[in-house]
Amino acid sequence: MNPPIPPKPATLHDVAKAAGVSLITASRALGNPAIVSDKTRARVEQAVEATGYVPNLLAGGLKSKRSRMVAGIVPALSVSQFLPTVQTLTAALHEQGYQLLLGQTFYDAAREDEVLAAMISRQPDGIVMMGLVQSERARERLRRARIPVVETWDFSDRPVDMVIGFSHLKVGSALAGYFLARGYQRVGIATGDDHRAMQRHAGFAAAWGRDVPTARVAAPSTLESGRRALGELLERQPRLQAVACSSDMLAHGVLVEARARGLRVPEDLAVSGFGNAEFAAHMVPAITTVHVDGPEIGRLAARLIVDRCRGVAPERSSFDLGFRMIERASTSATAGDTGPPGHPAVD
Repeated sequence: MNPPIPPKPATLHDVAKAAGVSLITASRALGNPAIVSDKTRARVEQAVEATGYVPNLLAGGLKSKRSRMVAGIVPALSVSQFLPTVQTLTAALHEQGYQLLLGQTFYDAAREDEVLAAMISRQPDGIVMMGLVQSERARERLRRARIPVVETWDFSDRPVDMVIGFSHLKVGSALAGYFLARGYQRVGIATGDDHRAMQRHAGFAAAWGRDVPTARVAAPSTLESGRRALGELLERQPRLQAVACSSDMLAHGVLVEARARGLRVPEDLAVSGFGNAEFAAHMVPAITTVHVDGPEIGRLAARLIVDRCRGVAPERSSFDLGFRMIERASTSATAGDTGPPGHPAVD
């Protein structure tokens, strides 16, 4: 028997006819839904469903010189601190008719170059980096491509294009000040080996003013690596009083290992994290951490990209959103107070 002949693919004309609207209205409803009424958009969406129409985004992009796609580059999707930014970025772009295409670098500089090269070759309307572009080769390639770029979750006085973030050096300094103000003398650091975590480590060490025992783990950090880090720190300093961790996940691992060794938190060992992951507030004890407004980073990055695509220049190229410490039970029996942005909490 001869195989059945597949039906002819539906066209935009078919969608317009089924929806009872003009061809240009159907096109606007699909390509720029914000400029048509909710009722019209719903009719067109129902017609798309009924006809099985699949838009040819490549053809549309060639005509408009817009791909309606934004590339998002993350170190790893397993890192919980980036998820609120990615979720808000995705939603904000979708509202304006754009889609987010994600790539992962796995904290590898060579992989970052490869991912960026692959994304640039697809001519996205913008690129959002979780972190700063590390290699000068990639930075130059981005400048030549003239694609709007927003670097996030870090800060620089020489961004590729635009940057939204905060100073990791200041975060480290604030954490050191927090522990010093509470009289701790024997403090250790459990840190990932990525650029941002090491910046926080440098800020802590500079503010501490003397040698700080450090356990360094491969990024992305895990619960297991947190357990190993505490073991390593206790070997160096058996009378350890506190541990500053470069992520809430590391802090989680430190809490688990402390409990396994019969150490009470915070009575025997104070523990802090970074990122204010959702689980941090629900641990027992809840984890003292550093909060960064990840959703706002996503919203602002989307707005900057969309504005640039519309020919609107940003009011400035650098946005420092700061941070704040959230004190919880892992460092204080009377926790709950939060300090002002960029400063440790005040009792």
